[in-house]
Amino acid sequence: MTSPEGFTKVIEETRLNATVDSNPYGPNPADYLSNVSSFQLIELTLREGEQFANAFFSLEKKIEIARALDDFGVDYIELTSPVASEQSRYDCEAICKLGLKAKILTHIRCHMDDAKIAVETGVDGVDVVIGTSQFLREYSHGKDMTYIAKAAVEVIEFVKSKGIEIRFSSEDSFRSDLVDLLNIYKTVDKIGVNRVGIADTVGGANPRQVYELVRTLKSVVNCDIECHFHNDTGCAIANAYTALEGGAKLIDVSVLGIGERNGITPLGGLMARMIAADRDYVLKKYKLHKLRDLENLVAEAVQVNIPFNNPITGFCAFTHKAGIHAKAILANPSTYEILSPGDFGLTRYIHFANRLTGWNAIKSRVDQLNLQLTDEQCKEVTEKIKKLGDVRQLNIDDVDSIIKDYHQDVSILSLDPDAVGLFDKYAPAEKKQKLSGGAYL
Repeated sequence: MTSPEGFTKVIEETRLNATVDSNPYGPNPADYLSNVSSFQLIELTLREGEQFANAFFSLEKKIEIARALDDFGVDYIELTSPVASEQSRYDCEAICKLGLKAKILTHIRCHMDDAKIAVETGVDGVDVVIGTSQFLREYSHGKDMTYIAKAAVEVIEFVKSKGIEIRFSSEDSFRSDLVDLLNIYKTVDKIGVNRVGIADTVGGANPRQVYELVRTLKSVVNCDIECHFHNDTGCAIANAYTALEGGAKLIDVSVLGIGERNGITPLGGLMARMIAADRDYVLKKYKLHKLRDLENLVAEAVQVNIPFNNPITGFCAFTHKAGIHAKAILANPSTYEILSPGDFGLTRYIHFANRLTGWNAIKSRVDQLNLQLTDEQCKEVTEKIKKLGDVRQLNIDDVDSIIKDYHQDVSILSLDPDAVGLFDKYAPAEKKQKLSGGAYL
């Protein structure tokens, strides 16, 4: 049994460790296989994103998006299978000729006919996928695991013979039999795939399941692990981060998370999660200030609005409204911001035009307007703003008008002590009422 002295020692060591590691959201040292500080992105807007309900990308738009993704710094760009249509093949060939820094991949079925067409397009790698769950084996392609293993070996060896990268992924991994999964992964690992993929095709996995599967797979293969998470149950970002903790290396993302149904892990959302964990790595690798323009580009192309609560770029992302929040933010932004808007080329906004506002926020606005009011006067004008805010919704012009009128009135009264009497005698009734904070406000 641990002595009181022992407990004290443990507590002190914990305190010291917390002091050394000042980021409580950083990688957990216990996750010795973690790739949180060395992950890579496979960007799927031009593959998975084409499966989004509203998506139709012309070649010109694909090229524009591909260049923007490359400029942002993604490691890979995955394109729709060249087998999907004649135009898809032409688009793939055209993007491969752009000379981008990002490696270009295409996504195909585990079938030799697809592989032969894919390798001729000029891609840097081929991503092969086949369903392994009982659902897909019975109702999709109708093949058993013996067939799958044989087809996978044939396709992989062919692609490898062309000197380009090859990934093999199961589809619907989390509803597949674990023994079947591990056997097929071990088989393809032995013949030299660059990476194997885990796909939460229906978006039903949770972070604990993800961590356990990735850790188990990591113990049986030597190659890298790529993960693909759909967002049907809202866990895509959490699952992606947990996968990296477990030892996965690459995460599939798309701009705004667009994809089949309600999509996959969003690029921006994952960047928010990762910069909270390892700011230096993310800032060094990706041009985060390009994110908003990139999202606007894709949002316009697929005719959607960026959600108000979108991580980083939603219009509320760095907006502070409550008085106690505004006071703390003005003193030290870290009090209520885990992310710095400046890292993304953005600025924070103190929403002061409302009845929840505090006098510190109003004082800040007074300073922005280059007016001179004491703290007590700022508190008084704040009360006037709150009274009007109880009656109706406010906007910035409302607040500025109240502040400027109040400043004008106190300035008049400060010119000459006798002005107070003259004001009471000659000022219009409504002016007196406004100054006194009455019903006019």
